[in-house]
Amino acid sequence: QVQLVESGGGLVQAGGSLRLSCAASGSKFSINAMGWYRQAPGKQRELVATVTSDGRTNYADSVKGRFTISRDIAKNSVYLQMSSLKPEDTADYICHADVVVFIRSQWASSSYWGQGTQVTVSS
Repeated sequence: QVQLVESGGGLVQAGGSLRLSCAASGSKFSINAMGWYRQAPGKQRELVATVTSDGRTNYADSVKGRFTISRDIAKNSVYLQMSSLKPEDTADYICHADVVVFIRSQWASSSYWGQGTQVTVSS
């Protein structure tokens, strides 16, 4: 099993900034990609940003220019620097990882989700 632990959520005023962190740990595995999704009450979970192991990034149009995703390969961690926050950014932010893990006596692709960290942006 691979576990993802997030931190950094909180309450911030519109226009402010927050930095989210996510660290992966567990059994023998190799990360292909990590990213952040978010889910607001009553809404579908949506992709915010992803980064592959070779550094390629992808962002939702709504956060381009405001959010920056980065990763630390040695620490199996991913970060999301959020700036110019808006009330519509309010959501539960959930870390995700696509990995190759040794399970059932073989290497296999698998995905894991964190528990989420709440971000609330006040107006």
